[in-house]
Amino acid sequence: MARWAAEGSEDAVPLSGPPSTTADGGPPPPRRLGGIGTRRLTGSVRSLFETGGRGFRDLAVTQVFSTSVDTLVAIGLAGTLFFSVPSAEARGNVALYLLLTVAPFAVIGPVLGRILDHAPVATRSMLVLAAAGRSVLALVAVWRLESLWLFPLAFGLLVLSRVHGITKNTMLPLALDRPRALVAANARLAWIGVLSGGIAAGFGFLALTLFDARGPLALAAAAGVAAAVFGRRLPEPDGTAVRLAHELPRIRLHLPRSVRLAQLATAGVRAFNGFLLLLLAFELQRTGASLLDFGALLATAGAGFALASRLVPALERRVAEELMVVAALSLTAGAAFVAGQWFGFVAAAALAAAAGVAWGVAKLAFDGLLQSTVPASRRGAAFTRSETAFSIAWVAGAIVPTVVPLPASLGLALAGLGALAAQIVYVGALLIPAHTARRRPDVPEPREGDRR
Repeated sequence: MARWAAEGSEDAVPLSGPPSTTADGGPPPPRRLGGIGTRRLTGSVRSLFETGGRGFRDLAVTQVFSTSVDTLVAIGLAGTLFFSVPSAEARGNVALYLLLTVAPFAVIGPVLGRILDHAPVATRSMLVLAAAGRSVLALVAVWRLESLWLFPLAFGLLVLSRVHGITKNTMLPLALDRPRALVAANARLAWIGVLSGGIAAGFGFLALTLFDARGPLALAAAAGVAAAVFGRRLPEPDGTAVRLAHELPRIRLHLPRSVRLAQLATAGVRAFNGFLLLLLAFELQRTGASLLDFGALLATAGAGFALASRLVPALERRVAEELMVVAALSLTAGAAFVAGQWFGFVAAAALAAAAGVAWGVAKLAFDGLLQSTVPASRRGAAFTRSETAFSIAWVAGAIVPTVVPLPASLGLALAGLGALAAQIVYVGALLIPAHTARRRPDVPEPREGDRR
């Protein structure tokens, strides 16, 4: 971390026009609108990547290519596993896909958490290995589209994607030159991911049109190589973090009560997110929608998440993270009820966007709360546990409309009632004071960043 901070950051990006006078005292040359717009755009991009120091910039570039891999793989597998088969067979394939996603997390989660906590210097290596592994698996999938090997390959791609997400969240507080405003830093990374995912989606759908599902998967393999190359440029955490990880007693991690409650509520948002996405997807397929319609649904969900990444930094300055999670549950419930009254493609797209906003607000708020509460030496286990819980929650929500065909009106009503009930329970739990006799959380180090 010291090495990252020593590199400095370029927080201020000059965006002003030319000086008021020239060197000989004459009037300045006329300003060209195109040049001004280009400078402003370039300055905005530089500020997005470089605010936070060299470590954050390298992590952000790695995130660009990692998100591209996820997007391209999703496009390639969607064209293979979902719309290319009849509805009944698609449900069976999706159910198997979901089960393959969640089955091994009970083993992988604790192992990854222990590795990151016992050897913080391995964080960069895990990022690189995850990127290289996804590149290899995507390349193999190009030649196994018609084989049963496609399912374990897809499973491996998803697991390695989760490995990247966990290690990225673990590294972020160490990558920042000034470890504060973690919610805003998470939101900035999310916004970078959304932009890169949108660009990758354009190339992915073009490749899908020209070369079938092999096109996006081949591009994903190339993006994985780029992510591994740029991941190698990330400096390793300094020796302080390594020494603390070995000197602190290896006791069981106990999260603060506020973090545990926020984790459960955020998992609820994620479960409803998975339920609504699969419910809408099968409803669109039942009505004969095309792959482009499903892509539009995913695009609106991504746009909602992008909007959340821009809203959260402003919300973080005004409200606590717990209240953001409450707002996410409230938005999910309200959007489901409204869409159930006027269901159609427009309502489905609006609901997907609302679900994207809700998940983005809840996830970014929770990540910032956990990063600022849990010490660096235990952050790997904490993030592994939470990401595992969120993955299981998403699959649990998505499996319901997959195995039980539900009318859209009934499914939306159930989702709205469930989100409303989860909101009431969470608010009630927040209002109940914690008992002083309960075991104190495992936080031997002071909290990082400025807390309200």
